[in-house]
Amino acid sequence: MLTLTEEATTAVKTITAQFPDAAQGGVRIEGAGSPESQFALSVVDGPQPDDAVVENAGARVFLDSDAAAVLDDRVLDAQIDPEQGSVQFAVTSAA
Repeated sequence: MLTLTEEATTAVKTITAQFPDAAQGGVRIEGAGSPESQFALSVVDGPQPDDAVVENAGARVFLDSDAAAVLDDRVLDAQIDPEQGSVQFAVTSAA
C-alpha cells in the first residue's frame, strides 16, 4: 500500500483544509490512462466506492484501482515551496 512521508502528509492536510466541502475528504489520485508515470490529482469530499484509502495523521489519500495497482509499495513525498505557495508531489520506491 502507498505510504506517505511527513511532508506529503502535511501537504495533503494543507491542501484539503483550503476546501471546506472536503473537510472529511482528501486528495484522490487517478491513473491518467497513459504511462505509469502519469496521474491526476484532485481534492474530493470522499472516496469512490472502489477506491483504496490511505490515511496518515489526518491526511487522506484515495487511489482509484489503476493508481492503487501502480503505487502499491511506493512512497508519496512532497516538496512545499512556501514562497510560491506550491506543492510538488513525487513517488519513490519504498526503502
